[in-house]
Formats: sequence, structure tokens, C-alpha cells
Amino acid sequence: MLTFITGGAKCGKSRLAEKLLDGFTDNKYYIATMRPFGEEAFAAIERHRKIRAGKGFETIEKYTDLYELELPGKPHILLECMANLCANEMFRGKELRDPTDIIMQGTEHLKSRAETLVIVTNNVGSDGINYAPETMRYIEVMGRINALIAGISDNVIECVYGIPVILKGKL
Repeated sequence: MLTFITGGAKCGKSRLAEKLLDGFTDNKYYIATMRPFGEEAFAAIERHRKIRAGKGFETIEKYTDLYELELPGKPHILLECMANLCANEMFRGKELRDPTDIIMQGTEHLKSRAETLVIVTNNVGSDGINYAPETMRYIEVMGRINALIAGISDNVIECVYGIPVILKGKL
């Protein structure tokens, strides 16, 4: 079962994702994709660690190449966040690359092995602002990846001010 959660910044996506996995007590993994760059990133990582404390997650930091990840049995997985993963894949190396295929390969890999997979992403590109060309390319790629993952998901939920709005499937 793949549940895909989207929404704006600090809208309750993480809280909802964790709540969806509350009933599972073993074989539960949190795949963290945020590379710790700068004070803001370290603060966000620490905030998420505190929120997850005592919830039974084993944290795996995996910034790229999800297809390499092997977990035992049929695990329950929370992957956070697809937007960070996309940036890590896209801006790795000296030249921009389109990470759509490698991200979808990794997503399909996790989906085929997990009993429950919850993926958190960000709603990017809805502010209508024109950014630098690299950022605009990222927004375009992220939109495509979000659409592809939504297409293979059993459930798609948008979190709006902490309220889950079901776009596909059910809670």
C-alpha cells in the first residue's frame, strides 16, 4: 500500500505520515533524505527526530539511489521527503541531471518490498514566482515526479493547515 502525502511547508504532512504508521510496532523504518547543510537543515532534522522519538522508527539516512536499499521482510516505511531526494539526485555532480527515472526506480523498488509505504513530498511551484533557471527546472522535474508517484499510489492526500484532504483512495 502506497500513500503519498503532499502539501505546503509546515502544514502537518509529517505528523500525518507518522500517524498513518502508528499502529505498527516492528519493522518500521524512517528513510530520511535531507542532507544536513546549514543551521536550518540541522534544526529541521532535530525537530523531526524529536517528533519521531518513541514511535518505534529505525532511521536510515539515504540521500540518493533508493533502489539500493534492502530492508528485511515486508517493512512499513516512511520516506521523507521526496523534494529533498529530488534535489539531492538532480544537483549531484557538476551538471544538472533529470532524476525522474532513478527516483521512480527507487520508488518502485520500495513499493514492491514494503507492506506499507508512506511518502511525503512538497507542493512546489504553486507560488507563481519565476526563479533562477536551475530552480525552475527543479520545480518542473518535481512536478513530474509528484504526478508519476501519485499515479502509482493507492492513496494521495493533501495536507492543508493540518487537515488531510483525500485526493485519491482513503485513509
